[in-house]
Amino acid sequence: LQTAAALERVAYEFVLDVAAENVRYVEVRYSPLLHRPALTMVQAIEAPLRGIKRAEAETGTKVGLIVCGIRTRPAAESLELARAAVDYRTAGLVAFDLAGAERGHPAREHRDAFAHAVRHGLACTCHAGEGDGPESIREALHVCGAQRIGHGTRLSEDAALLEEVVARRVPLEMCLTSNLHTHTVAAIAEHPFRRYLERGVQVSLNTDGRLMDGISLTDEYFLAHTALGLTREQLARVVLNACESAFLPDYEKVALVSRVQSELEAL
Repeated sequence: LQTAAALERVAYEFVLDVAAENVRYVEVRYSPLLHRPALTMVQAIEAPLRGIKRAEAETGTKVGLIVCGIRTRPAAESLELARAAVDYRTAGLVAFDLAGAERGHPAREHRDAFAHAVRHGLACTCHAGEGDGPESIREALHVCGAQRIGHGTRLSEDAALLEEVVARRVPLEMCLTSNLHTHTVAAIAEHPFRRYLERGVQVSLNTDGRLMDGISLTDEYFLAHTALGLTREQLARVVLNACESAFLPDYEKVALVSRVQSELEAL
């Protein structure tokens, strides 16, 4: 994926794949930093946006692009990425994220990138609470101002933070299969997803790496039902949680929730 054509193609084909699963709105993330020096930052952002726009027109599925800084890379690169990203916030780029190895690479080192994104109206999420404990989640929320948390699997290790996440309705972007593959949980049946849902956390189901983990979003919902015992009503709540957590303007979010709720009720 070191050419603009390859990035455009994979973005286009990704949207076709999720549209085939009846996904109405999807947010997908990647790091433009991993496509340098073969591509400039601008090329690495514009190429997937072209593929996305083409697929949106063909499928009707709406897409939001999220760009990721990398914890193990210099903070200056994250800030450079955030500065570039805000120029595309009206072109389909919806948020800034921070990914990569958590332990030993605190999110606070990249707080300037988050601050720049927020100042310029770009939403923020942050991978936290997967490769490290709840303090990583706390830092993402309190220091970096993340509005959502990627994974958040280890949230329950801090009761006070769990209470805060419930009270503030901080969405957790949870990934069952990925957490199994990274040994964050020993078995799907031990995953805290259902406990968090029943506790009132605004959890959603996500794939993390469709290719690397060999799964689809449909697979994750099936796992939540078969391995965790989620009921039809609970699965519907999870779908709506995702819609309500979307990085969309309020009027678009209301329309998305209304449409999806109507479709769920018609099943």
